[in-house]
Amino acid sequence: MSTVTISTLISLGKQMLTQNSDSAKLDAQILLSFVLNKPISYLLTWPEEQVGSTNKEDFLLLLQRRVLHEPIAYIIGEKEFWSLPFKVSPSTLIPRPDTEVLVETVLQNHGDGTHTCCDLGTGTGAIALALASERTSWIIDAIDFNTDAVSLAKENAASLGFITVNIYQSDWFSKVESTKQFDIIVSNPPYIDKVDPHLVEGDVQYEPLSALVADKEGMGDFMIIAEHAINYLNPNGMLYFEHGYEQGDSLRNLLKVLGYRGIKSIKDYNGHERVTFAQR
Repeated sequence: MSTVTISTLISLGKQMLTQNSDSAKLDAQILLSFVLNKPISYLLTWPEEQVGSTNKEDFLLLLQRRVLHEPIAYIIGEKEFWSLPFKVSPSTLIPRPDTEVLVETVLQNHGDGTHTCCDLGTGTGAIALALASERTSWIIDAIDFNTDAVSLAKENAASLGFITVNIYQSDWFSKVESTKQFDIIVSNPPYIDKVDPHLVEGDVQYEPLSALVADKEGMGDFMIIAEHAINYLNPNGMLYFEHGYEQGDSLRNLLKVLGYRGIKSIKDYNGHERVTFAQR
């Protein structure tokens, strides 16, 4: 059969992905809308529309990649974050909904005045560019040690129209000018223990280990950043971290030992501690 309907392909996709995805039908819809270059609303409006053989074969090839747990974002090269479309690649972590809690927390604590902000480990640029979209007067630096990530973040900044965000390569603070001072430092660093069994399961196995794993049971990069950030924060400046749901106590203790004040943790949409912040 050379052609088949949209609804038939969606049903086939759902059937193929049920064992591999918690959102099998949505995954199928996203992949088919990508192949057809149409919004999902088109698929819902025209379920009996015929799909040609070439598009059908392309769709089936993408389904096979998804069956092997390759993330949807890598397959289509894009992920929405903060209602903004971000280009993604296997060199960067895929932006996650929980990270929006980090952005929300920063925005709630800092208004529209002129603030200086540094996003450490920017990846796709998601955090920095989301903040830039809401606070146009802020002066924002975004850094990453991975040159491919830096290039991608710059591409996202250009496509989204936030070209004033200063994006550059640095291994944490190694290339940040020693005289620079920030009102806000924010980071979603690697925080998974390298022996965590989930690293070889499901979608996460496709993501770069360098963006996921830290030594010292996942606390290593928090230690480095927190120790040095205090020297780059203005008086009363704020440091924000996203972290694993079981790391809140350890992170609060670390920040207290290093002399930070006003330490507080925020829960994510599932009721788990996900963001911790403190004041210099």
